[in-house]
Amino acid sequence: MNEFAMIFRNDFHPEAKYSPDEMQEIMKQWQAWMGGMAAKGQLANSGTRLGGDGKTVKPSAVVTNGPYAEIKEIITGVIVVKAGNIDAAAEIAKGCPILNFGGNVEVRDIIPMGAN
Repeated sequence: MNEFAMIFRNDFHPEAKYSPDEMQEIMKQWQAWMGGMAAKGQLANSGTRLGGDGKTVKPSAVVTNGPYAEIKEIITGVIVVKAGNIDAAAEIAKGCPILNFGGNVEVRDIIPMGAN
């Protein structure tokens, strides 16, 4: 299995837009998604740097090539997952709750520390 970073981007801070009850529901969705990946052994935790190859998963399961973000977007979080290849990692990203709230997930390959 290879490791891939999932970089979460959005153009707003969710806590500024949603009520505390809505934020609690959003957090439940994140916990369910992350828990599902953990149960399948897809979550990784290691020191890494990002490579140049990437895909961005947007709402409606649109996948684009390249790690190109619009300037108005901010990175709201990052995780590292295990997958066979970048396309499989992009499939995992399609389940990310941020896609339900106007955000997107950038999927990047990881170069292990010490690799040339």
